[in-house]
Amino acid sequence: MSVARRKAHDRAVSDIMVPMRDGVRLATDVFLPDGAGPWPALLERTPYDKRAARANEYTAAHPEVFGRSELAGFFTAAGFAVVFQDCRGRYGSEGRFTKYRGEAEDGFDTIGWIAGQDWCDGQVGMMGMSYSAHTQMAAACLNPPALAAMICDCGGFSNAYQGGIRFGGALELKQVTWAFRHALRSRAAAADPVAKAALEATDIRAWMARMPWKRGHSPLSPVPDYEDFLFEQWEHGAFDASWKIPSLYSAGWYDRMRRVPSVHISGWYDPYAVTAVENFTGLAARGQDVQLVLGPWTHGNRSRTHAGEVDFGTDATFENGMGQDFVQFRIQTFRRHLRGEGLPLHPPVRYFVMGGGSGGRGDHGRLQHGGSWRSAACWPPEDAFPLALYLQETGALSAAKASHDGICSYIADPDNPVPTRGGPITSGAPMMEGGAFDQREGATGLPIASRPDVLVFETAPLDAPLTVAGNVSVRLFVSSDRPTTDFTAKLVDVYPPSSDYPQGFAMNLTDGILRAAYHAGFDEARPLPADGVTMLTVQLYPTANRFERGHRIRLEIASSNFPRFDVNPNDQPGADLSPNRRIARNSIHTGGGTPSCLNLSVLPDG
Repeated sequence: MSVARRKAHDRAVSDIMVPMRDGVRLATDVFLPDGAGPWPALLERTPYDKRAARANEYTAAHPEVFGRSELAGFFTAAGFAVVFQDCRGRYGSEGRFTKYRGEAEDGFDTIGWIAGQDWCDGQVGMMGMSYSAHTQMAAACLNPPALAAMICDCGGFSNAYQGGIRFGGALELKQVTWAFRHALRSRAAAADPVAKAALEATDIRAWMARMPWKRGHSPLSPVPDYEDFLFEQWEHGAFDASWKIPSLYSAGWYDRMRRVPSVHISGWYDPYAVTAVENFTGLAARGQDVQLVLGPWTHGNRSRTHAGEVDFGTDATFENGMGQDFVQFRIQTFRRHLRGEGLPLHPPVRYFVMGGGSGGRGDHGRLQHGGSWRSAACWPPEDAFPLALYLQETGALSAAKASHDGICSYIADPDNPVPTRGGPITSGAPMMEGGAFDQREGATGLPIASRPDVLVFETAPLDAPLTVAGNVSVRLFVSSDRPTTDFTAKLVDVYPPSSDYPQGFAMNLTDGILRAAYHAGFDEARPLPADGVTMLTVQLYPTANRFERGHRIRLEIASSNFPRFDVNPNDQPGADLSPNRRIARNSIHTGGGTPSCLNLSVLPDG
């Protein structure tokens, strides 16, 4: 039945079963404006129940979360039809849920269905955060004719192998905690009281300490579909054909993608900052109308001023950065792209530079790090220039290369991994939390940098401020007595001691990892040379931070970051789930012919 034929006072229709190309039907809710159409339509596809309020749908002025009908009402009042849909196999929709896969085809078919309704003017904009952002880029890869604009908030895989599922060859273990949490809420668990009871009785913390898992013998075994898609992600360690589908790899489809205006939003402590930057730069290079917004936020918390133990000041919110709240931003953006009304409020890139605060402890016990918004035409910002800081055998980090060769070694024990403390994390509960934290172990309170399996390289106290803004990488010359191991890197802003922080405060900015078996490329796991030194590059997440006078720039190098990433058993290349866990002796070579270095992008204003 056509929604537009219903009575004017009944402007919302629930659970329309929209058929996909294979006959599976997806549950869809439609909200229409008052008056006569047709209207442009806005689509959000979600695995999280189309009727349930999204935790990120709030503003600084309205900290309570908006309900779904309330949210739809903002857009219908602005003259847009709104469509919310449950993804395949979730809540009201038919079919089998396999995480991420199939979202391109289902999105394409749904857009076509919407465009064919008499209440739609033939234009469909897409919106949504996280998984709902992934569904947007996936659908766009198949070039749906009616797609007219996208706002991808904290998601929209450019390459899920390099940000979102895996990173640097390692598995992001938020996939494990996500799968466990949503298996509990799955249709299969609801239909099988025994399976649900088994999941509810599971101690996920204890299971995480028992890795690696085996198929059929994991905490997800009671719900086989969820166990299956998790192990598919885990077992495909190389960047093979399974990763190169539209739903996971939009970067491989940019040239075939629907050329529509798009906005890409993320935060420095969100796991999709890499995705947002790559989508922005990749699409901008093809002449598309694209916008990038990067704030100091954790996943979706764009109207908060803090992340973890650090507060970034009142300017840190989306509202202060963009001059309007996120609801009005979306309305104005879709008005501009679907109706031709208005002009952009800002240049293509808006980004927040962390730092510049008092450094004291605020009313809520958080470090007052501060920060401010800036604009740019591109990423990295057009006025940024590269700076290499070289690792020294003494532990120094300096703009000068050491003239002689040096070596720093440590023991990497997979049964005693370096703990995660903050970072770009979501869906990590109860194992980990995203954000900026003093880099100390929770159990002991001791600095993570004090561990013998963590190498520390840091500058002398800065005699003038230095502002970094851009992408971050570390070039390492390495050797190991194992054919495979991992190398991790973490960039830290080190505060000097103060009355509020007598031991100082080591604030994590960004991090990264490389599974060394992929030193020659991610298409195949290859052993490290048994003798000699190998050069490799560890990519970190992008960031922007002002290191104040008296602070130190610190780089921490290790071989694990758990539970953010799975731990390499140091066994054989490609054997990520091997039960044979080996201790590795790993070395970083510095100076002379092996100039390991930290590569930053620096702004000229200090």
